[in-house]
Amino acid sequence: MRLNPIYKFLAVAASATMAFSSVSAADITGAGATFPYPIYAKWAEAYKAATGTGLNYQSIGSGGGIKQIKAKTVDFGASDMPLPAEDLAKDGLTQFPAIMGGVVPVVHLDGIAPGQLKLTGPVLADIYLGKITKWVAPEIAALNPGVKLPTTDITVVHRSDGSGTTFLWTDYLSKTSPAFKSTVGAGTAVKWPAGVGGKGNEGVAANVQRIKGSIGYVEYAYAKKNKIAHAQMKNHDGQFVQPNDESFKAAAAGADWAKTPGMAVVLTDQPGKASWPVTGASFILMHKAQADAAKAKEVLKFFDWAYKNGGAMATELDYVAMPAPVVKQINDVVWKGQLKDGSGKAVW
Repeated sequence: MRLNPIYKFLAVAASATMAFSSVSAADITGAGATFPYPIYAKWAEAYKAATGTGLNYQSIGSGGGIKQIKAKTVDFGASDMPLPAEDLAKDGLTQFPAIMGGVVPVVHLDGIAPGQLKLTGPVLADIYLGKITKWVAPEIAALNPGVKLPTTDITVVHRSDGSGTTFLWTDYLSKTSPAFKSTVGAGTAVKWPAGVGGKGNEGVAANVQRIKGSIGYVEYAYAKKNKIAHAQMKNHDGQFVQPNDESFKAAAAGADWAKTPGMAVVLTDQPGKASWPVTGASFILMHKAQADAAKAKEVLKFFDWAYKNGGAMATELDYVAMPAPVVKQINDVVWKGQLKDGSGKAVW
């Protein structure tokens, strides 16, 4: 029986790539963020069945995706850290959000059920700063009365590659911990004071599965499919919440895409009693001037199909589809307004 690509991908701890061995001229190529890979894999399989056109996507991290689109080695790049308007202008790029989801803390602790452990931004920051080194530390114990915490040391797991997931994680920790902001700060690649690195969301997930007493951060689909225990988190409004598509939607509810230059909305530490605190969008990067207008149109056809037909698949994996008004803005402002062929004619 042929395995669905999503399960093949999630079963291995390696840098994931949809196979390039059978690439046809009609196929489209992309590279970048590991955060959206599970949904892109699911969309790609359904899209090929519907249209015959394949998507060959290299899940190499946001930093790699930005480098590859700048080098024009792929049809689109993908990043979970939106590029600021000045960087887009400098490199002749435009960007638009494709999907939203949540980053979750995951742990390998005997006797702790998924969603049982409670953590806060400041405590997570101190763990990642190397200030809290034991699971029985009073800061963790105070949040978890009645929970039998192990006496083991904490092993911190973080990304080793340039990563939009790391940007979302460090952006949130910087917003909730002045010490983290001044010591580490937010970015796709930071100098971690402690811990073990893993390449991609899949590498972090594999390390957490392997190392007892460890804690890491991954996109929620990786935690679910690999059956790794996640923690609940205290949000901006002081409520402990569980990660799911509803708490991700709540975090995205107040986003003002139209008024944000480059649609560069960051959804961490959003207000709202139901909001998941580490929510973010994954963005597609394309060159405004398209040398191959036909190939660019194929990219847009894929995402147009995904916006119209991929919502149920996104929900199944606990992602959040882009709302219809945002899709209309993407269509009108980015696709029709910014993507041009060699003669200056709109691609879409």
